[in-house]
Amino acid sequence: MGKQLVFVFIVLAVLCDSLALYAQFTDPRYYGNNPVGVNQVELDYAYARANASIDTSLIVEGAKLSLNQGTVRYTRYFSLFHRTAWAQALVPIAGLEGSVSGANIDRSIIGTGDSAYEVAMLLWGGAALDVAQFASYKPTTSVGASITITAPTGLYNADKALNLGSDRWSFKPEIGISHPFGQKQRWVVDAYVNASFFTDNTSYQETEILRQQALTGLEGHISYAVTSKLWAAFDTRYSFRGDTSVNGIDQNNGQQNLVLGSEMNISLNPRNTLVFVFAKALVHDNGTAYTGFSVKYIYSWGKGYK
Repeated sequence: MGKQLVFVFIVLAVLCDSLALYAQFTDPRYYGNNPVGVNQVELDYAYARANASIDTSLIVEGAKLSLNQGTVRYTRYFSLFHRTAWAQALVPIAGLEGSVSGANIDRSIIGTGDSAYEVAMLLWGGAALDVAQFASYKPTTSVGASITITAPTGLYNADKALNLGSDRWSFKPEIGISHPFGQKQRWVVDAYVNASFFTDNTSYQETEILRQQALTGLEGHISYAVTSKLWAAFDTRYSFRGDTSVNGIDQNNGQQNLVLGSEMNISLNPRNTLVFVFAKALVHDNGTAYTGFSVKYIYSWGKGYK
């Protein structure tokens, strides 16, 4: 059963051939419990072909782009009101090239994208446990909430069609539930609801004001633990709305996006983890059409780790 399931996830990965960070997925099992007092540094590499830059909420009309992106992310797990909570910060560094409306862009953009900051907490089923206590923890259904803030710190030139930064703030609240089930609770099903809210870009195309409505998202993930060190997941995300206006003129471009993906998480030892993520936008009405992949390395440390 386990080997057959791994094969299914690999086939899905090959068919999908894309990228979770770029798809704006929240990771599967994200709102499951984790030991507190733990630090993590995550190094990501992602490649995508798309019609958008790092900010996937906005497409570039007529664009065919290639994006190489590296991301450095730091996460700290801690106890808050005796519940598991965590905070993280990330900075992407990317290179972007391609064409718009068939015209080749004769320069490559290399620089930082917008940085992001998140705080999250388990509201139910997430008692704060240190590494030693967590060794005997049996997973239960948990509910969590988070807020992610993206700051306009990325490279942005108002007179350029392509940018790595978006020159605006965004705020993404999310609530999620994680439910383990089956023999030895090897299966986990996750469901998330989120929405991204944006401030105005007042220097869009140098002199215009870009405004965007909230972009709402629904996510579902189902994962299976083949062994204690290997689990794989099938991911889906549907997002809608996000209409834009320029100088008060409605662009009539509300989005409908359906993304499928898969993920494989391999624990090399308690400190080191490898993650392979794949996704593809199957439906992208006024949204991001892309394919790509992501590879992540996670290093964990803290009191109690050997």
